[in-house]
Amino acid sequence: MERKDIRNIAIIAHVDHGKTTLVDAMLKQSHVFRSNEKVADRVMDSGDIERERGITILSKNTSVMHEGVKINIVDTPGHADFGGEVERVLNMVDGVLLLVDAFEGPMPQTKYVLRKALEQKLKPIVVINKIDKPGARVSEVEDEVLELFMELDATDEQLDFPVVYANGRDGIAKYAMDDESDNLEPLFKTIIKYCPCPKGDPEGPLQFMVTTLDYDDYVGKIAIGRIVRGKMRPNQNVVVTDGESQRKAKIGRVYTYEGLKRVEQEEAAMGEIACIVGIPDLKIGETVTDPQNPEALPKINIDEPTLSMIFYVNDSPFAGQEGEFVTSRHLRDRLFREVQTNVSLRVEETDSADAFKVSGRGELHIAVLIEEMRRQGYELQIGKPSVITKEINGKKCEPLEALTIDVPPEFMGAVMEKLGTRKAEMVNMTDVSGYTRLEFIIPARGLIGFRSEFLTATKGNGIMYHVFHGYAPWKGEIPGRTRGSLVAFESGTTTGYGIFNLQDRGTMFIKPGEEIYLGQVVGESNRDVDIDVNPCKKKHLTNTRSSASDEALRLVPPQDMGLEKSLEWINDDELVEVTPKSIRIRKAILDKHDRKKAMRKAQQ
Repeated sequence: MERKDIRNIAIIAHVDHGKTTLVDAMLKQSHVFRSNEKVADRVMDSGDIERERGITILSKNTSVMHEGVKINIVDTPGHADFGGEVERVLNMVDGVLLLVDAFEGPMPQTKYVLRKALEQKLKPIVVINKIDKPGARVSEVEDEVLELFMELDATDEQLDFPVVYANGRDGIAKYAMDDESDNLEPLFKTIIKYCPCPKGDPEGPLQFMVTTLDYDDYVGKIAIGRIVRGKMRPNQNVVVTDGESQRKAKIGRVYTYEGLKRVEQEEAAMGEIACIVGIPDLKIGETVTDPQNPEALPKINIDEPTLSMIFYVNDSPFAGQEGEFVTSRHLRDRLFREVQTNVSLRVEETDSADAFKVSGRGELHIAVLIEEMRRQGYELQIGKPSVITKEINGKKCEPLEALTIDVPPEFMGAVMEKLGTRKAEMVNMTDVSGYTRLEFIIPARGLIGFRSEFLTATKGNGIMYHVFHGYAPWKGEIPGRTRGSLVAFESGTTTGYGIFNLQDRGTMFIKPGEEIYLGQVVGESNRDVDIDVNPCKKKHLTNTRSSASDEALRLVPPQDMGLEKSLEWINDDELVEVTPKSIRIRKAILDKHDRKKAMRKAQQ
């Protein structure tokens, strides 16, 4: 049986192609908000980090009504690092809106999300967005999208996709470029016409797949998913199963989405995207079923993580000064709690009780978790990122990334030179409106530390994206950082005089008046070896002059080392110390004599 009154659709696209902005416009034109209601831009990006970075990290659900049909919309992340989110939510929908930028055309992540959608046999609707952009290449981009569908072996039915032309920021959609339009009506009509209705048995025994978990301080764990069969009511007795084990449970309340709000319901039926509370131990991928007929739905397969970092308890001299949660128990509880909702993350215990191995889909994926933890009051230390290797047919294999770079032609040589040392292989080169698009296959470890080098080499004019490509035999050694560290050899407060005398030794990371400790990395050396320095040195008073009398010291502004930059920069013998207020780089062994002993021991 079909439900004609519902459509379930996900919005998929490359990062920055305008998914969240388009959803905003759809909500506004569906009169979800009051006429006098103040609404923030990108209302779907509700997290602080999402707003600051301008990216979607977690998929969000909402719904709009149009001519008596309820359209459930799922906004998905565009970054490859959050691909696990995309894979899950595609299980909840029957169709996808594929958004493509009218200037950039299909990008690596477009290919990745579209492949996932076609594998799920979902019906695509193509939206060419940002048609008002200077240099928009609408007809070329349309051809490129068709080529992409053919490359991904789309079925004849999938190839017969409708195209809508839109400007999400102004809330305009058209069937053809020369049409006149001032609203999104063509888009709504296309969704209702082409997105398949949910099919299933509304009277059969209940089947509800848990695809996302949320948490609320008042009601506890909230499970979000789609009702595949039957009906769901508050206080209903159910069985939770993952195909192997079963346990009895009872649904507390049932909610559905109306606009951005969750609304409590007395009943939710087949085809609806619903939320349930009251079952505290639910996990993603489990099926909530009828006790008389406990049938599990197929499991959700998620791509494996490719990058890992070791999280340590903070044991620096400044440990416990800023954070609230500092013990290994705090750290363990928080990491294992994260795994429940973040399915593409893995956490493993190590031989040490104070260290945990955290694996994810990329640097950004793990960096967002670290940023969330420091804002919640946690203190921790992180080791250098390393890639996860596999043994395939008796050979050591490593993950590869498909890297796409857009640069002005004058910077092309510098970028290719840098990528050559990192074992990258060029697979394609095209011209796109004044930019040169370079495509490479590169080992994932070759990208660690590359972003900051790339921005420097292109003077900030380049754009880079990468997406997981597959595994291949180990490519050999990749040279790491060529410069050593400037390491403080005493604790104290930094002075302008001390820093001034060190400026010709390298690039500084600190400013005058900062508290530092023995073994903290205070800058990058000009040489390829570590140098022990003292930025706390004071100018001594003599009988002829005061310590303050001299020419004004001209200090070079310090290099700003944020979280991701620090993680990319460190060597194997260094750690990044993360606290709610500070990010510091330090040597794993603080004392220089102990470091030398350990180095000699390692060489034997």
